[in-house]
Amino acid sequence: MAGNSIGQLFRLTTFGESHGAAIGGIIDGCPPGLELSIARIQSELDRRKPGQSKITTQRKEADTIRILSGVFEGKTLGSPIGFIIENADAKSKDYDHIKDVYRPSHADFTYDAKYGIRDHRGGGRSSARETACRVAAGAIARQLLEKEGIEVWAYVSSVGDIECKSDYRSLDRSLIEQSMVRCPDIAISEKMITYIEEIRKLGDTVGGTVSCVIQGLPAGLGEPVFDKLNADLAKALVSINAVKAFELGSGVSAAKMLGSEHNDQFTALGKTLTNHSGGIQGGISNGEDITLRVTFKPVATIMQEQPTINAKGEAVAAAGKGRHDPCVVPRAVPIVEAMCLLTIADHYLRQKTNG
Repeated sequence: MAGNSIGQLFRLTTFGESHGAAIGGIIDGCPPGLELSIARIQSELDRRKPGQSKITTQRKEADTIRILSGVFEGKTLGSPIGFIIENADAKSKDYDHIKDVYRPSHADFTYDAKYGIRDHRGGGRSSARETACRVAAGAIARQLLEKEGIEVWAYVSSVGDIECKSDYRSLDRSLIEQSMVRCPDIAISEKMITYIEEIRKLGDTVGGTVSCVIQGLPAGLGEPVFDKLNADLAKALVSINAVKAFELGSGVSAAKMLGSEHNDQFTALGKTLTNHSGGIQGGISNGEDITLRVTFKPVATIMQEQPTINAKGEAVAAAGKGRHDPCVVPRAVPIVEAMCLLTIADHYLRQKTNG
């Protein structure tokens, strides 16, 4: 299966299925001599793992990472970093009823169309469980980028119609992890949690938005044509399960503005009055904060019966069983951060090589 790797110089390849023995990855291109905290990698995985609150799936996975190669005496060797995360709480029988059924808005039909075979247990390779590998790799990229003063952080900015409209510069980042839904506006957070609980009781799901900020990035990262920094960020983020849209800076609101309103006027070298560009101009970072938003659809598995078809093309009905997220965005926050971290680490090393 192609398409299991991302990055050029800092490159991640992942493997494994939701209900297989384990998932894992190989990171190629991480520079040698980086002091690596396994505890910090585990901490990032704990933010993504299932069963962490009443508004997430109740699958119980420790998501304990085991480093197999590329690290010696706490430092990276420069050779490939191999790691695995074992699957401990897979309940494959929960999926027996959809072995030959195509669930609405899932990858069941398209995987069958492409490969002629699919692992129906938890979605197999198409499961969001694969994103644990991305979070682990992103945690390593984070430790690399922190040495250069680069920070990446994200938070839930909407669930359904409930929005956190505060400017990110006014938010208290310490409150993100104190919120079950990972929204730093406590009043809005409570409304989101209540709404998700209501939706879950109805056997339904709801979507939302994750906002992300990249700070401390110097000007000059990114390529001017096909490997634009914003293009690579978009590719990385849209590759996350359930993502339907990516916005940078002013995003879709730019369509309603005049050029005289949207242009970011310079006040000093690399500094601008506004940041409608979202920190990237011409595909290259300009030194301002990179601001982006990622929109997630409602989780496709709902606890309601829906009409669909089976592998023979016959009309059947299907309803979700087992353990599923009523809203994916709380657990998506560390995944969004990870994909940004991987992309920035790759472009940082590419620029360093060019320099």
